[in-house]
Amino acid sequence: MKIAPVADVKARFSNYLEQCVHGPIIVTKNGRPAAVLVAVSDEEELERLVLAHTPKFMNLLDSAYARVKKGRGIKHAEFWRAVGKKRT
Repeated sequence: MKIAPVADVKARFSNYLEQCVHGPIIVTKNGRPAAVLVAVSDEEELERLVLAHTPKFMNLLDSAYARVKKGRGIKHAEFWRAVGKKRT
């Protein structure tokens, strides 16, 4: 993992985009971490990354997990039957 100051990243952004393919680059501002450059290999990976940092989506997952833990979830097969019905 590489660490770079924001001024250097701004000056050589294309270079850092190429480098982040080999691992995340932590960007610092005034010596403190401010951001991370992470390479994305495809649209699915980008979607997972964005959703993982979306509070509304994470709250939805947390509440679903809590329902399942309390025994109020639905069986796997039942879920996919319901999804299939909605698509037709």
